[in-house]
Amino acid sequence: MREVDPRETGRADSWALYHSAPMPMVTLFKTLDITPLLRRKDQGYKLNMLLCWCVAQAAEATPEFYLLPVGEKLIQYDRLGVSVIVANQKGGLSSCDLPCSPDLETFSRTYLELTERVRQTCVDHELPGRMMVGTSSLVRYEIDGAANMYSGIFNNPFLIWSKYREENGRALLPLSFQFHHVQMDGLEACAFLERLQEAVRETGRA
Repeated sequence: MREVDPRETGRADSWALYHSAPMPMVTLFKTLDITPLLRRKDQGYKLNMLLCWCVAQAAEATPEFYLLPVGEKLIQYDRLGVSVIVANQKGGLSSCDLPCSPDLETFSRTYLELTERVRQTCVDHELPGRMMVGTSSLVRYEIDGAANMYSGIFNNPFLIWSKYREENGRALLPLSFQFHHVQMDGLEACAFLERLQEAVRETGRA
């Protein structure tokens, strides 16, 4: 990771417009067809892990994810990761950062090992030096979407999903995607969500 001059990147105009905005986050809502992932779930994979892996695949194919405003700096990253919220054994919530991997089996093993460690220890697992894509799952409940809070501290993109619903033999999953307007515009965000849907399809074909 390294600091870059915003004026020398493709985000120069957005930096000038939004880096000092009081609320620079944008939230999009989309319903994914995750029917292909249920076939993989039947093979023994955790559904939340599969969704996180698909997020990782789509994010790594989206150039804008490698740039993130941090305070008054624009930081360029070489590597990405996916962060998961874990319900720990004390009844609280902890975060677990996972490295991206092109191999599903490797990602699954890492997911199971690290989330279980975080659950038991109640200690966050962090991966410094990576641009992290945040995720949170509310799988016990059916909601249409969620607009996340903006603390002014963390500008990382964040996805929230809930329980999927079944319609006409399809499994449909509403989710929200929050991102900083300096990092990307609506067109790039929509392209990422399309890549996410395609990653779901490809994972189901494997």
